[in-house]
Amino acid sequence: MIKEFVCIVCPNGCTLRAEELDSEITVTGNTCPKGEEYAKTELTCPTRTLTSTVATSFPSHPVLPVRTSAAIPKGEIKNAMTAINRLLVTTRLKCGDTVVKDFIVPGVDLIATDDINAK
Repeated sequence: MIKEFVCIVCPNGCTLRAEELDSEITVTGNTCPKGEEYAKTELTCPTRTLTSTVATSFPSHPVLPVRTSAAIPKGEIKNAMTAINRLLVTTRLKCGDTVVKDFIVPGVDLIATDDINAK
């Protein structure tokens, strides 16, 4: 199986070609080691860092931007968004605070990317 990707890890945007033969993956087109790792991950278990917003109980700050602390399997994005849509933040948080510990995947937290100002 041969697949082509555009690497999104660094600004180079290399066109990668990954070929899997007998459980061994060969990657060409990368100008840095990150590209090889990215292509192998995309073939075996694609992941994404999820960014979204969560509802709050504060009229002055009705939504709080959030993201996952690490990438989660691409197949879990729908489940993650369903869970996010059910959340309501009722405490004031600062950027970097944990909203949900072990969100969807153990060891990956949902974290705030802004402050909820006290107004």
